[in-house]
Amino acid sequence: MIITEILARNARMYGSETALIERAPAADKRTEITWSAFDQQANQVAQALIARGITKGHRVVHLMMNCIEWLPVYFGILRTGAWAVPLNFRFVAKTILGCAETAEAQAMIFGEEFIDRIDAIKTELDRTVRFYIFVGPVAKTPEYAEHFDAFLGTSKAVAPEVPLQLEDEAALYFTSGTTGTPKATLLTHRNLEYACYVENRHHQQTHEDNFLCIPPLYHTGAKMHWFGNFIVGAKAVILKGIEPRWILEAVSEEQVTIVWLLVPWALDVLFAIESGELKLKDFKLDQWRLMHIGAQPVPPSLVREWQKCFPRHQYDTNYGLTESTGPGCVHLGMNNNHKVGAIGRPGFDWEYRIVDDKMAPVHPGTPGELIVKGPGVMREYYKNPAATRETLQDGWLLTGDVAREDDDGFIWLVDRKKDVIITGGENIYPVEIEDFLQGHPRIQDVAVIGLPSLRLGEIATAIVKVKPGQDLTTQEIDTFCQDLPRYKRPRRVIFGEVPRNPTGKIEKPELRKQYAGVAESFKI
Repeated sequence: MIITEILARNARMYGSETALIERAPAADKRTEITWSAFDQQANQVAQALIARGITKGHRVVHLMMNCIEWLPVYFGILRTGAWAVPLNFRFVAKTILGCAETAEAQAMIFGEEFIDRIDAIKTELDRTVRFYIFVGPVAKTPEYAEHFDAFLGTSKAVAPEVPLQLEDEAALYFTSGTTGTPKATLLTHRNLEYACYVENRHHQQTHEDNFLCIPPLYHTGAKMHWFGNFIVGAKAVILKGIEPRWILEAVSEEQVTIVWLLVPWALDVLFAIESGELKLKDFKLDQWRLMHIGAQPVPPSLVREWQKCFPRHQYDTNYGLTESTGPGCVHLGMNNNHKVGAIGRPGFDWEYRIVDDKMAPVHPGTPGELIVKGPGVMREYYKNPAATRETLQDGWLLTGDVAREDDDGFIWLVDRKKDVIITGGENIYPVEIEDFLQGHPRIQDVAVIGLPSLRLGEIATAIVKVKPGQDLTTQEIDTFCQDLPRYKRPRRVIFGEVPRNPTGKIEKPELRKQYAGVAESFKI
C-alpha cells in the first residue's frame, strides 16, 4: 500500500486520535494534531501545489527544521505525484543551490531558519523555482514567498485524484556528504512502503506504542523508524531539542515507549545520570520498552552502561544507508544482546554478502566490503550514472563499509573503506580504536583519523573530547591503550571537539582538513 494511502486509512480508522505531538521545551510549547487533521492538511498542501502547476514528476524542495508541519507537507508533496526533495538543514546556501539545480526544483517550501540562505541564492534558484512557500511567523515572510497559512487557505482538504503506482518515483534524498559532495538518491513509492514493513517487523510496534522522534526528519533514519508506528496508526512525539532532561521529560510526560537515539545523545543521557544532574526516580519510565541506535558504529561500552541504568530495556542496533531507504538492511535484533557490538544479521527480506575487490565472497572472519540486496535498494543516483554503476551491480548495493562475519552469522562493522588507515603497510580500522577508547571512563567522545606521515604513510591520530569537569593526559591515554596491539595504538592524541553531522556521524573529512597543518609537524 502506498504510504499516502496508509495515511488516509489511519484517518479513517483513528481520525480523532492523536497522530503527532510537537514538544519545544525551550519555548515551553506543546502542539498536537489528530490523524484526521494530519490527513486533511496533507490534502490541502497537495491541492494548493496542484493549483500552482505542480504535477506528477515535478520536484519540490522541502527545507524545514523538525516541526509538526514537516510530515503533512511531505505527504502533501507525495500526493501530487511530485518528488519530495528534503534537504539537510545544515547545508550552506551553495549546497542548497546545487541540490535544487540537480533536482530542477519547481517549488520550494522552507522555514524561517533558512531565509538568509535562500536570499543569498534567490536569483539562481529562480531559474527553475517558480514559487516559494514560507513556514514560520507571518511577520517574517519574505516578500517573494507566500505564507503557509495563506497557501493552505486556497485549497480544499480533499484528496487529489492523482494515480500513483508503487514503482513511481517518490523522493530525492541527498546523502550527508561525509565522504564528498552529496549525491541525489532516488527512491520509489515501493521503497517507502517497504520501509514501513521492515521497521514494524523488526521492532513490533502496535497501535499502543509511542515513538519519540529526535533526529532530523529530512534524513531517512528518523522518518523510516517512525514508519513502524505510522503503519499501525500509533502516535509519535517530535522533540525539538536534544538536552538529556528534555528527552527524559518527553518520555515520562508523553508515555513514550520507543526511542531512537544517536550515540552522542545516549552518551549525554548516561553522563547526566552518572553526574547526578538527572535522577531516574524523578521520571515515569516504566512504559519505555525499547531504545535503539543507528547511523554510526555503536561502542559496546555505551550499551553495557545503558543496560546498567535501564536493565529492562529492549535494545537494537540498526544499520542502513540513504541508498537502502534508511535503516533495516542489517540489524542486531532485540533478543541478541549477547552480540552487542555487531550490527547484526540481514533485515526482513534482505540478502547480504561480504566480498573482496573483485566481488568474490571472502571467508568468514575475513574483512571485506558489505553488499546488500532487497526491496529498499534505491533506483539510482539521479543524474549520476557513473556513481550508480559503481554502487549498484547486478541488483547489489555496494555499501562502502568494511565488515566481517563471525561463526554465528553475525555481521560486525569494521569501518568505512575510505576511512581505513594504512600505516607501515598495516590496515588500521578507526572504529575499532574508537570503540576501545570509548571505554575510558573520562572520555566523552572520540574520533580516530589517519594523518600523513613521511615514514609510515599515515599515522592513527585520536581526537579526544574529555567529559566535563574531568582531566586526562596523553600519557594516561597511552597507558590505557597498552591493551591494544602496538600497531593499532594512536601515535598522536589531540584534545578537542569531535564534530558530528545531524545524524551523529563523525565528520572525518572536516577533521582531516582541520588537522592537516598538525600533520606537517609529525616526525614519524
